[in-house]
Amino acid sequence: MTRFTVNGQAVHYRIDPETPLLWALRDASNLTGTKYGCGAGLCGACTVHVDGRAVRSCQVPIAALEGSFVTTIEALSRDRSHAVQQAWIAESVPQCGYCQPGMVMAVAALLAANQNPTDAEIDGAITNICRCGTYPRVRRAIRHAARVMRGETIAAAPPPGIDPADAAGAVPALTPVAPPR
Repeated sequence: MTRFTVNGQAVHYRIDPETPLLWALRDASNLTGTKYGCGAGLCGACTVHVDGRAVRSCQVPIAALEGSFVTTIEALSRDRSHAVQQAWIAESVPQCGYCQPGMVMAVAALLAANQNPTDAEIDGAITNICRCGTYPRVRRAIRHAARVMRGETIAAAPPPGIDPADAAGAVPALTPVAPPR
């Protein structure tokens, strides 16, 4: 049995200790924000924090995490108020969105350690792959979040105002619009 903490909750996984953290999170804990991308630790879609460090969860067996603290995208901030999440919204980063949870987690770990990274430090820390090519917006969002974390006041997108538990709920009704004449 492997024991560690996930998003502030003690967990006891009774599965093969060689199971990658990614699958323990997704299959045993139903934390599906952490995405499967390549399974080889190259794309970064599965990035989570382990003891505050960005880690590719597809490459870490749960046996190696005994006593560790794991944070997934679901717990970065429950109300999406984290500076990186707000910068992502303000800079319109998401396109298809698949890489975004891993990218946000990698950026959050970088900025927790260094609130004023150089371009070279960003390039060294953020090696996540975005198939949509949102890299210029990602770079702007990193700079935006870093300024916020350093205490600068800048215009930012308001919190979405939607409870994450309700996000997958009902789709709002569309108001019919009369065709132009």
